[in-house]
Amino acid sequence: MDPRMLFTVFLTVLLAEIGDKTQLATLLFAAREPGAWLGIFLASTLALACATGLGVAMGAALGQIVEPRLLGMVAGVGFVLVGVWTFVGALRS
Repeated sequence: MDPRMLFTVFLTVLLAEIGDKTQLATLLFAAREPGAWLGIFLASTLALACATGLGVAMGAALGQIVEPRLLGMVAGVGFVLVGVWTFVGALRS
């Protein structure tokens, strides 16, 4: 395993997940059930591991069919479109 790749993936996922809707939902569960923090932690960790496993499997399969650079460009365009959609929605509010 390449340590640089591991660090890059770790840092990218960590920064992407901080403050996202999944973390906020987990925060709300923990606030509602303060005595159940271990169960909430384990359930959310398992859910994130499953979702990540699905993403890795899909990425590995798609990477065999579609050029990874094209996947990156499509993902980038998708993120920009979601950002524009969110921005426009905020302007209308």
